[in-house]
Amino acid sequence: MVEQTAEFTARPWTRYSRKERWIRFATYFITLFAVIWAIRDIDIFWPWVWDAPTQIQNLGGRMWPPEFEAWSAILNAMLETVHIATLSTMLTVFIALPVSYIAAQNTTPNRLTLWIGRFILVSSRSVNTIIWALLFVAIFGPGVLAGILAVMFRSVGFIGKLMGEAIEEIDRRPVEAMEATGASRMKVVLFGIVPQVMPAFFAIVILRWDINIRESTVLGLVGAGGIGVLLQGSIDTFAWQTVATILLAIIVLVLAGEALTSMLRKKVL
Repeated sequence: MVEQTAEFTARPWTRYSRKERWIRFATYFITLFAVIWAIRDIDIFWPWVWDAPTQIQNLGGRMWPPEFEAWSAILNAMLETVHIATLSTMLTVFIALPVSYIAAQNTTPNRLTLWIGRFILVSSRSVNTIIWALLFVAIFGPGVLAGILAVMFRSVGFIGKLMGEAIEEIDRRPVEAMEATGASRMKVVLFGIVPQVMPAFFAIVILRWDINIRESTVLGLVGAGGIGVLLQGSIDTFAWQTVATILLAIIVLVLAGEALTSMLRKKVL
């Protein structure tokens, strides 16, 4: 017994076993190999990278001081951006709620509707907002309508997925009690499910509205309305002082949206 104790105390302590160390080294090597391979494959023109600090300084000098003569047009574009985010979020609710209902395992009518709902959610989240905007600009032409539809189609997957998860996490006891009394399916949904998911619903919608404000600021780069139209036009005409003003306006808009959504979430939660 004493010999075993002495042998145990003499053995040096190591944080990882030999197998764990080899796994860590292999992981580091594979990661490093993947990074090097990616950098070599994308064919970066390194002289431009080394010259970037000089170009940034030069561009910053041309942007300063910001030009505020176009503040009226910038303000109208900011309001248009907020309208795009607000309308798209409101329209998303009417689509995402039914989809989330059939995409939740405990409320979907059958397995077919479950996969249909999840297919809709995955399809929405798989395509970036800019791609949706390019598609709707090609269909409806440049303008606010294309921006609203682009943000809406992107938001369906976000709100629908989170709402579906909230529905799956509800307490089943009130629902089972109502079903045992012979309540209709609509009453079960209205009085057994909706009250439990309402706080999550408001929190998710407020969060998505905040995200939509940020995404709406860049839709104009592809002709889908909002302040991005002014930004793209100023960049194309090399009006760098106006570009600086627009960037400041976007930062102020995003910060205001963040403050408002934080306040609303505190009220809801």
